[in-house]
Formats: sequence, C-alpha cells, structure tokens
Amino acid sequence: MTKGGAIIGLADWLETPAGSYLLRWEQQQIEAVVADVFGFHALQLGMPQLDGLAANRMPHRWLAHERGPNDLPVDKGEAAESAERRTSLVCDFDALPFDSQSLDLVVLPHALELARDPHLALSEVERVLMPEGKVVITGFNPSSLWGLRQGAGHAVQRLGWRREPGLFLPKAGEFIAYRRLRDWLRLLSFEVEAGRFGCYRPPLRSAQWLARFEWMDAVGDRWWPVLGGVYLLVAVKRVRGMRLVGLARADTSRSKAARAVAVQRHQDSI
Repeated sequence: MTKGGAIIGLADWLETPAGSYLLRWEQQQIEAVVADVFGFHALQLGMPQLDGLAANRMPHRWLAHERGPNDLPVDKGEAAESAERRTSLVCDFDALPFDSQSLDLVVLPHALELARDPHLALSEVERVLMPEGKVVITGFNPSSLWGLRQGAGHAVQRLGWRREPGLFLPKAGEFIAYRRLRDWLRLLSFEVEAGRFGCYRPPLRSAQWLARFEWMDAVGDRWWPVLGGVYLLVAVKRVRGMRLVGLARADTSRSKAARAVAVQRHQDSI
C-alpha cells in the first residue's frame, strides 16, 4: 500500500480515512448532478470505488477501466454487447470504443489526472458525446491545503531528506487546476454549466482528527469556496451552427400564413 510513507495509487489511498471522506462527498455530489440527466447511454471512466451512475436512470450504463499492457483492445461491437449485459469495459481512455456522438453522459472521477494524455482523453470524451450531452469531472485541487501538503511532500522527496513526511495524496497522476480545466473545455466547445469545491478539512491521516474538523466543511463552503481539496465540474457539449428543425418549420408555416392574409386583404380593398 505505501512505501516510505507515500501513497502509491489512488485505489490504496481511497481506503484511508481521507479517501473515505472524499468518496462520501463525491458520491453525494455526483448523484445530485446525474439524477436529472436523461438519455440512453452513460459511461463512467475509472474509479470503480465510486458508483457515479447509481442515481442515473439511463438504460445502458458502462464502467470503463484503463487498459493495461496485457489487456486486449475492445472493439465497438463488443462494447454494444456489454451495454446489454451491463458489464465493465477495458479500454484506453484516449481511444474509447464508441461511435462519435453516441453517449449522453460521461462521468470522469479523477480519470483525467491518471490519463496518459489528459487533453487527448478529454477530446475523446467530446467526440463520443451527443450534442447537448453532459460531462461530469472531479479532480484534486492544487490550490488547497491538500494540494499544498502534496507539493511540500514532493519538494522534500526531491531534496532527498531522510525524514520525509511522505505524500498525503496519491503519488500517481498530475493534478489539473480548476481554471485550466475550464479553459480546456472551452477550447473543445463545452459550456461549463456548474462547478463547486468540497473537502475543506486539513490534510490529516487520522479519522478521529478528520472528524474533529467537520465544522470546516460548512465554514469553507461559505468563506473560502475555491480552496476545497477537490472540485466537481459539469459541462455541456455545444455544437455551433445547430438549429431546431421543428421550430424552424413552425416559424416558416406562420410566415406563409401571414402573407396569404395580406394578399387577401389587398384584393378586398380593390
């Protein structure tokens, strides 16, 4: 699980008191977001410890795991069959086995932080999402007490000190700042719909000490909301140049009717 006081992977870290604290917050927030997202196909990328689609009612839901070196690639036909069985997929997050514009919802709990190329993985999410489809992303906030504690741990490791405090957060992955992620989404024609921060308690390893600072969640959410240890962001895929055909036809029919009445009035006056 650990080596030299440093958490090696996200799965191990989620079993710690701080990891359980984070899981509770993210589960609650994601359930509130995805409960009212409608469609047919939803996908969660990574982090099986969290059921990001539990509150969603779409008939086809997938949980995708990052493909390892010994796993075989999954083609689109196998992905369609697994949708009916509701089984997990094993694939590369930057090469998803789905057709373009085929999913209505994609949930990424810390998936971008662990991706080989986070920008490419986000581009792949944009490809498979339907127009007006939604993406839900969670990530560690570098500008927080947790992020500062992690940065201090990395600095101590680089200096080679023997008595290092160890890393508080998972060692793998690169944390993405909230504003940086918003810029990425805008470049991909996403519109940020909502965002919030959570987990304001100090970076403590003890469950007892974390419980003592429970009051900081309410205070932090009110007075320093951008300094939470984790953030959640919801964005909608917008497609430029799209128009609603049904409304356009209705407007055309109304305009034709108006011209017909105008001609009739002209004939009556003669």
